[in-house]
Amino acid sequence: VLHDAGSNGVTCGDVFKNKTKNLLPVVIHITFLKSCSSMDVLVSSYINALNGTTVTIPCTFTSCYKIDRTKFAMNWTYQETLNNTEEKFMTYDKNKGMQPVPSNRFGDRVVFSGNLEKNDLSITLQDVQLEDEGLYNCYVRNPPDRIQGHGVINFNVVTELPPPRDSTIAVAIGASVGGALALLILSMVVVKCLRRHRKQELISEEKMEEEGKLEPEAVAEEGTK
Repeated sequence: VLHDAGSNGVTCGDVFKNKTKNLLPVVIHITFLKSCSSMDVLVSSYINALNGTTVTIPCTFTSCYKIDRTKFAMNWTYQETLNNTEEKFMTYDKNKGMQPVPSNRFGDRVVFSGNLEKNDLSITLQDVQLEDEGLYNCYVRNPPDRIQGHGVINFNVVTELPPPRDSTIAVAIGASVGGALALLILSMVVVKCLRRHRKQELISEEKMEEEGKLEPEAVAEEGTK
């Protein structure tokens, strides 16, 4: 075979190059599949919403493939707790896009606020009520991805925001501590000054005593002379 290839002007190197060239797209395809093998749904695990406000519940996804609107599917569902049945309140229609399910528990308070071109499936819930608290599920299927993506959001409704921290007590405590510290420093300075003054007095007294001892001796010497 090698002899025939050589006789036709084709070398072993040419054969190897051709085979390598044919295998390159296959290698690239396999590498791509390894690096992009599943779908990921990205959501906020917990959301705290103030009663009566408007809140966006985000949901985005990553996929190896662009959205094919004829095959794409997604659903938003709500359940009060894990033990309750899920209620579908928004879905995707290949002709109309994202649409609220008729007669859903939220009525016209829920709207689609995402962007399919950016894999954004977020929704906005208006006039949040205490009854809206629960679990929100974002399901996504984007063929040819075989895996269905799923994200869960724990939605908590509060009636009022936490009160701001009262700084009056902190200021009072700080002032008290600062005043006590100032008094302590002043006391230490006074004590130090008194000690220094007392030390100087003792030194003066010692000098006076020494001078008193020397004077009689001097008088005695003069008498002797």
